[in-house]
Amino acid sequence: MNPAAEDAGCEPAGAVFLDKDGTLLEDVPYNVDPARMRFAPGVPSGLRRLAALGVPLVVVSNQPGLALGLFEEAALQAMQSHLRRMFADAGAALTAFYYCPHHPDGTVAPFACACRCRKPDSGMLERAAREHGLSLARSWLIGDILDDVEAGRRAGCRTVLLDNGNETQWRPGALRVPQHMAADFDEAASYVAQWMAARSRSHA
Repeated sequence: MNPAAEDAGCEPAGAVFLDKDGTLLEDVPYNVDPARMRFAPGVPSGLRRLAALGVPLVVVSNQPGLALGLFEEAALQAMQSHLRRMFADAGAALTAFYYCPHHPDGTVAPFACACRCRKPDSGMLERAAREHGLSLARSWLIGDILDDVEAGRRAGCRTVLLDNGNETQWRPGALRVPQHMAADFDEAASYVAQWMAARSRSHA
């Protein structure tokens, strides 16, 4: 278990789960090119807020480009390495990066299939919780579309939706209602940081 994962007695720590494209990074479809990776508005300051909490920061990202044959897994490894450097430059550490390579309409075996890891399902979050000793009930997810919100809520997390124009369908559902909506990442991070700090004080 991560040493920072214990704050109230022996309880596992919560984490902050982060969507990648449209949340952390400018929304460029199927982007795994480090040269085109740019933080979205408010992300560097928001990451600093979250880093100050000392909780794990975990990216959970659908990457259907693998199943669709748009890039290979080696490109994802280079993208992850660059994202870690971007986090470090912002004063934060990326604890882990989980991605779903599947798509039911894909053309590349074995990725062309339905799965439990593709958001809006919760498989990536549940795997992260197992592998890092995290409490999903004490965790948050920040995303830019309602599929992110649903994945977080299926896992038992609290959620923040960035109201930045990336959600265009607005399909309703009981699991697609976030606890909070924010204009940008910094506002979302501030809300989560205040909640986590208050909870930590109440359990001190």
